[in-house]
Amino acid sequence: MREGASACAASSEQRFVHDAVLLQETVAAVLGVKSLPKCTDDAPQPSLQMSGIYVDATFGRGGHSRLLLSHLSDDATLVVFDKDPTAIAVAQELAASDSRVKVVHDSFATLTDSLAALGIDQVDGLMADLGISSPQIDDGSRGFSFMRDGAVDMRMDTSRGQSVAEWLEQVDDETLANVLYEFGEERHSRRIARAIKQMDSYESTLELAEVIKTAHPNWQRGKHPATQSFQAMRIFINNELGDVDDFLVQSIPILKAGGQLAVISFHSLEDRRIKQFLQRHSKGQYPEDDKLPMPPKRPRYFSKPKRVGPSKSEVSGNPRARSAWLRLATRSDVEYQQAASQD
Repeated sequence: MREGASACAASSEQRFVHDAVLLQETVAAVLGVKSLPKCTDDAPQPSLQMSGIYVDATFGRGGHSRLLLSHLSDDATLVVFDKDPTAIAVAQELAASDSRVKVVHDSFATLTDSLAALGIDQVDGLMADLGISSPQIDDGSRGFSFMRDGAVDMRMDTSRGQSVAEWLEQVDDETLANVLYEFGEERHSRRIARAIKQMDSYESTLELAEVIKTAHPNWQRGKHPATQSFQAMRIFINNELGDVDDFLVQSIPILKAGGQLAVISFHSLEDRRIKQFLQRHSKGQYPEDDKLPMPPKRPRYFSKPKRVGPSKSEVSGNPRARSAWLRLATRSDVEYQQAASQD
């Protein structure tokens, strides 16, 4: 049986691999349906058999992709992106058993060019699960966790770029403090930055976390004091917010009229960007227009966006889902105008 052939099997299988957050809701959204068909005794393997071209911009371990594939027809195409070489290895295994899957080892910020290289100029649906995945956190050697020891790396793509440790060796106190504040919303950024720069080396995530913990004057109950600092360094070194902005802008011309955009975020920095982007492009209203006596008429590229959160049962079964939000919108039947998209 080709992977993805059974919606029920795909959903069940992934619980052993990776708890894909808002799984059913995201796949339903990218397919443009209110909900996916349920497994029953009469129909143990229901499938929508949708045709078209779809993109999973953050493959991870393939939870969303596998469920989506189970609802696609044999002539459909799914292009999956990821920076992480380990994720790409999993994606290539999936592609070897399912000819509908095309794999791109790169950031979703390269969306337009990467799809063009595959002969694709528009798609029927785009989905993305932003941030860090559970397997990445659980693997201490990647450097994302302040609970497991490992090298202070934090790169999504370990085959290229500068590690956090290398960056910390070179950065000055002020720049580091600004990064901690801007990307981690850490109020005590200057104090923490000074403590980090006083370290002899940056070889251990646990040592780095302990220094931050000691320097932090105000611990929030139930939250490790290094949480925001680790988040900030990870987001900065991977250019995560810049990539999100580039991806969102490219989603407009890439989506067909009636195509679906579905994006999951886990913290306010990402969610705010997605919210504001969809608001602007669904209302045709831009902040800079407020200063003009006669604001130009802006195209409305998306329908009224919606926001979906995890159910209580999902949060109970997967605590990491508690901060997740899914924002979704439908591409309007409006011709894309390059000049109108410039903010």
